[in-house]
Amino acid sequence: MRPLDGAGAAEVPEPGQRPADDAPRGAAEEPAAAEAAGTPGPGRCWLCSSSPCGWCAPPEAKKKAPCPGLGLFYTLLSAFLFSVGSLFVKKVQDVHAVEISAFRCVFQMLVVIPCLIYRKTGFIGPKGQRIFLFLRGVLGSTAMILLYYAFQATSLADATVITFSTPVFTSIFAWIFLKEKYSPWDALFTVFTITGVILIVRPPFLFGASAASGDGNYSVHLKGTVAAVAHAVFAALTLVILRRMGKSVDYFLSIWYYVILGLLECVVVLFILGEWSLPYCGLDRLFLILIGLFGLGGQVFLAKAIQIEKAGPVAIMKTMDVVFAFILQIIFFNDVPTWWTVGGALCVIASSSGAAIRKWCHGAQ
Repeated sequence: MRPLDGAGAAEVPEPGQRPADDAPRGAAEEPAAAEAAGTPGPGRCWLCSSSPCGWCAPPEAKKKAPCPGLGLFYTLLSAFLFSVGSLFVKKVQDVHAVEISAFRCVFQMLVVIPCLIYRKTGFIGPKGQRIFLFLRGVLGSTAMILLYYAFQATSLADATVITFSTPVFTSIFAWIFLKEKYSPWDALFTVFTITGVILIVRPPFLFGASAASGDGNYSVHLKGTVAAVAHAVFAALTLVILRRMGKSVDYFLSIWYYVILGLLECVVVLFILGEWSLPYCGLDRLFLILIGLFGLGGQVFLAKAIQIEKAGPVAIMKTMDVVFAFILQIIFFNDVPTWWTVGGALCVIASSSGAAIRKWCHGAQ
């Protein structure tokens, strides 16, 4: 779907001018002769005697540069949409997290199917990559279910912060399965992430019973925290599989496996738990639709940001998810995060930002 280059567009001859096909055979030698005589030939700049420069190039030959900072703005908008979608997951009361995941899979399926038909990639994928597509679908959908459960079980800020430990687990799994280098810097970032998670969880054997009692129902908080950590692990495995497949598989095809296998997984889990039920409140139904819309919008803007901006600044700006989560938690739930949570968030953000900056600087060398 790329636009045609200016050189490939057909030119309309002016009145009285002979068409290009009828030009004399010696016309092709005129530019070289003119250049040898010191006179710019056709299509060359009369000021600098070079190929069309930025001043004299025709409008179609100029490449429109993106607006400075547009990629970072897209990242910021993506972070806001993801945070609002997480808020809606938290606001839904009568729908299980697995059922919310099923509704999102159905919504994304309605968007992905026309894209696959338009791109003519098929619905099965290359023969040698199907096992990886299957694993990507199962692990990715499991990560989504765990994330939604974490949003419902623990605070919005805690769950969002813990999800930023995904890059640390990705480095570990890439070292194990892809034989990528695991440097001392990666180990340092891992220590920072573990420290941040410990500050958020605040286990009683380290902080005493008084620190745990501040969260009301600590057992539910602990379950949500464990689900958030498990989400980070499964999301990291998904990223490693995507990196293993590379560009040999269309992006929409990987999403197709994600939504199809995710929907099947959700149906099986709901059947086992016996939690399947349509939302009774009309507001919950609206929230389910908005979860799909905001999630899809966040993915679109994040993809646009990565296309026009370097990965390092995008990863750093993505940490605004945590800031939005803190703000939304205070406004809509009147839940002010503790200093332990703030300290844990700083540790995790420092770890993810440090890993992004290191990869950015390493790629620039």
